[in-house]
Amino acid sequence: MSKSILTGDRPTGRLHVGHYVGSLKERVRLQNSGLYDEVYIMIADAQALTDNAEHPEKVRQNIIQVALDYLACGIDPEKATIFIQSMIPELTELTFYYMNLVTVSRVQRNPTVKAEIQQKKFESSIPVGFFCYPISQAADITAFRATTVPAGEDQMPMIEQCKEIVHKFNSVYGETLTEPEIVLPTNQACLRLPGIDGKAKMSKSLGNCIYLSDESDEIKKKVMSMFTDPNHLRVEDPGKVEGNPVFIYLDAFSKPEHFAEYLPDYQNLDELKAHYTRGGLGDVKVKKFLNNVLQEELAPIRERRKMWEQRIPDVYDILKAGTEVAEKKAAETLHDVRAAMQINYFD
Repeated sequence: MSKSILTGDRPTGRLHVGHYVGSLKERVRLQNSGLYDEVYIMIADAQALTDNAEHPEKVRQNIIQVALDYLACGIDPEKATIFIQSMIPELTELTFYYMNLVTVSRVQRNPTVKAEIQQKKFESSIPVGFFCYPISQAADITAFRATTVPAGEDQMPMIEQCKEIVHKFNSVYGETLTEPEIVLPTNQACLRLPGIDGKAKMSKSLGNCIYLSDESDEIKKKVMSMFTDPNHLRVEDPGKVEGNPVFIYLDAFSKPEHFAEYLPDYQNLDELKAHYTRGGLGDVKVKKFLNNVLQEELAPIRERRKMWEQRIPDVYDILKAGTEVAEKKAAETLHDVRAAMQINYFD
């Protein structure tokens, strides 16, 4: 059985370091591993419209921003198919068929949907498209026969719902769809990077992000303003590292060689944490170290992005070519689905 990947992002803004450690970095590793026959990376504009229907210009403008971030991070169009979701009509048709296999109560139980409804303050005025987007995600995943979905922890309920749809479809209509598996970051700190304000999730809508395209001075400004342990008021005070965004970021980004380069008084992160915990280490010193670590990681990404910004027509060519490849694959799956459902009347 061939192995393939499907993953993607909503184009509602530039991508940030939470996207990078949560999924993008892993996508590049998997893309380059040689273990996968096909890699599909989707710019999920149709999904973005489920809660931005009145502001389509926001979605349209960010298509290119997300594509630039992909290319800057190392997504290689020679190895991966980058495409635009709304340009694949087969995905809409698959979603419509899958809706018949899922109950309203099942969608209501999806914890990610529940959390996002609360976050977006939809209350009783939930757009139907937004309410049903887990079903749309199942269409995206199964259309490309994805065996692997690299994603963050918050997407686990979506993959579970997709598996349920696959099982239901195959039990009713015969073995047709492929069941996917999620691949989470191996580093626990990368599962859900907090915002710089200490809130549980880094979010574009909350304005608490460090973007991959941020200039070095903006990164430094954000790092130096980061929330830490509110009880660590003086250098000599003992501090908490659990739940401290600065140390969570260091868990996600720092390597032993960073200490030799930028903080030679410590051999590793464990030593730094121990000193902070017992007291005698100020937040400013730790933040300066984190800034150096992030600058080293993000500088090459920012430079590649600037290079691609000078080649926008080429970026659109990559998206157009990828979308054509993706539509052909989705059409093959839809053909098999229609046959299994016995609605291929004129074949």
